[in-house]
Amino acid sequence: MRRWPERILVFGLMAVLTLAGLSCGEDEDVFRIGVMESLTGAGETYGTVANQAKQMAADEINAAGGVNGRRLELVVEDSQCSAQSAITAYKKLTEVEDVKIILGTSCSGAMLGAAPLAEADGVILFSGLASSPDIAQAGDYIFRTQISDIHVGIATGNVLWADGIRKLATITETTDYAEGVRRTSVEQFEKRGGTVVAAERYGSEVTDFRSQLTKLFSANPDALHIAPQSEFAAGTIIKQARELGYEGPIYAETISVGTTALEVAGDAATGMKAITADLDPANEKGQEVLANFRERYDYVTLPWHLGSAYDNVYIAAECLKQTNDDQDADGFRDCMYAITWSGAIGDNYSFDSDGEVVGLSRVVVEVLPVAERSAERKYKVLGPAPKP
Repeated sequence: MRRWPERILVFGLMAVLTLAGLSCGEDEDVFRIGVMESLTGAGETYGTVANQAKQMAADEINAAGGVNGRRLELVVEDSQCSAQSAITAYKKLTEVEDVKIILGTSCSGAMLGAAPLAEADGVILFSGLASSPDIAQAGDYIFRTQISDIHVGIATGNVLWADGIRKLATITETTDYAEGVRRTSVEQFEKRGGTVVAAERYGSEVTDFRSQLTKLFSANPDALHIAPQSEFAAGTIIKQARELGYEGPIYAETISVGTTALEVAGDAATGMKAITADLDPANEKGQEVLANFRERYDYVTLPWHLGSAYDNVYIAAECLKQTNDDQDADGFRDCMYAITWSGAIGDNYSFDSDGEVVGLSRVVVEVLPVAERSAERKYKVLGPAPKP
């Protein structure tokens, strides 16, 4: 019987493995999924916190043995809070990195920019932060744990009316997210009988809002509603409004009660009301995640967004556990439609036929005076966000 040289046998085995799609250059011990967050741009503060929360979750999963014994690897690209940058990031992840499952994006405009490509390619796009109502119709591969701004708008309009506001002035950043918040809020406010007496919009590059605020206040509104994309803009608008002598109530949304926004605004934000999602103090998992994040990164901003991004990784890990294939977007999609999850942002939530989260709700909050704010709490919860 002929004995083949050892090196020929090795080369032959390598050739067989290569033909089987198991070349030595591939790592069978890793599940690779993409991440798109705004690490720069208008959404930098919450995009960064979301990315860090995802990495913390992935590290926890890997430390516990991974997914079906495989390590979970996050391949990160910066979507920069813009549609064009999100498209560039998406193409890098799918065409160069060959991922089929992407967690992100931070901003609605970025999500709406990349979603048509993901839907056409059969690639999962799963966001913990993007909230535009338009995302609900983005397609069969598009999911989110973030609650649609339809709920923000309805609640905001109802709170304004219940507080006795009849004449409203608005200032809005020209982005998909901010415009969505304004549109839905104004629609509900007007439905209740209110009137918008003045409205201003600004581009993301603007840093001085005093001339626009002066125009708004000249209309003598009962209240000011702000809808920014960035925390820096939110804090600056609030601060400059008070510097101009405006003493009326201010109403806002999630971005405006972020840590950076409130640091910029200082005491000017005291008493401001916002409709936002908030981690339940009674949810032990949510509080554990916050504590671990603070210990690891030494700060916290927008706790609910942080928790939502964290949950996204664990949900993804569960669906990968079921499919055992990071290239099986269809199987992952089917898992998402069937799953019910309990995590940092709530218990027993799921996804409807549009990929919209079901079982989570927002609250009405009021910002505390600076002297009463702490690292853990910068506002008090007034109650659940009112429904139609």
